[in-house]
Amino acid sequence: MSGAALEGPRAVAPHTRRYLHEIFVELCRIDSPSRRERACAERVRSELVALGIDVLEDSTRDHTGSDSGNLLARVPARVPAAGPVEADQRLGTGEPPRCVLLCAHLDTVPAQAPIDPVLVDGAYENAHEGILGADNKAAVAVILALVREAARDGAPVELELLFTVGEELALEGARAFDASSLHADFGFVFDHATPIGEVIVASPSHFRIEAAFRGTAAHSGIRPQDGRSAIVAAARAIAAMPLGSLDGGEASANVGTIEGGTAMNVVPERCAIVAEARGMRDERAEEIAAEIVDRIHEAANAPECECDVDVRVQRMFSGYRHAPGALPLRVAEGALSDCGFRPQRVVSGGASDANALVAQGVSVVNLANGTERNHEPGERVAARALDDMLDVSLALLARASR
Repeated sequence: MSGAALEGPRAVAPHTRRYLHEIFVELCRIDSPSRRERACAERVRSELVALGIDVLEDSTRDHTGSDSGNLLARVPARVPAAGPVEADQRLGTGEPPRCVLLCAHLDTVPAQAPIDPVLVDGAYENAHEGILGADNKAAVAVILALVREAARDGAPVELELLFTVGEELALEGARAFDASSLHADFGFVFDHATPIGEVIVASPSHFRIEAAFRGTAAHSGIRPQDGRSAIVAAARAIAAMPLGSLDGGEASANVGTIEGGTAMNVVPERCAIVAEARGMRDERAEEIAAEIVDRIHEAANAPECECDVDVRVQRMFSGYRHAPGALPLRVAEGALSDCGFRPQRVVSGGASDANALVAQGVSVVNLANGTERNHEPGERVAARALDDMLDVSLALLARASR
């Protein structure tokens, strides 16, 4: 099947474009921070069921504490109403149509204010000082609009739709998902908040390091010599850690939180820190995490500190690097070119559900979707970017069918 009827912006029905914008605004208004995605999941389910598509929910919530599991739906390849080509053939080869996975996440970071999307200079923003939720509801809306269009004109490939929960919690939902249930030959995630055209070819491994220092409390004015400051131990450890951008941008480390002490006039008995280490090479991420742990123990054992410390290291997700000639990369770059974008291969210091899926053997490419300033007040996405990503997604299917 050529899929030609689905290529290019003019192939999209006007009512589908209207629907895309309407459902995007509606989804953004649904509060769905990580572990509270149920309302958003039910809205997505209802849209798919209305099209006659069965939706399965996995048992992720039993393991993560979310109020919803991941949603999985399948859309069979269909022949366009006017198309003479058989649905069980691919471009006359006699081969069955490919199966393509499209993935987006339902959760957002916590909203700092009610979400009321408004158009400002051609872009959707929150009317209040807070996130918009375009990360990742712009992708959810595009996938729903794509399915509507496929229901109208037929899809040249079989589709699997995966809507995950807990992505903002180190890919919690995708890591808990059983990817062996998928049929997809390859797939795409639309979850990189940069200009359309960027194709993510590598993403880092990530380790979380938690340390809890335990010293000795004492009155800071009367008996300071009897105290052992857990905050001093933590500060000494942090000062000795390799932090920031490392290895020319190939790795990074950060201390994200520090918490301790009870009062100004008490030598603090307890202090806890949470740090992270990332690396494009898995072994390098491990080395940085190990060095952070070493600095923690050295500080706790220093004569001026003499604190006990408990350390926990957890691999949050593994990194990946796509082979230069990987089929989904070629499909993505061809689709972007078909829609007038210049593909650009980039390495990301962040992660997406692609990390968790690739780790389970699913060949998935993450594509930038034009969202701007994600996770920040002032998050926005151009209305044109929504339309463009719908065109790109349709072109992906057409390219995948060849």
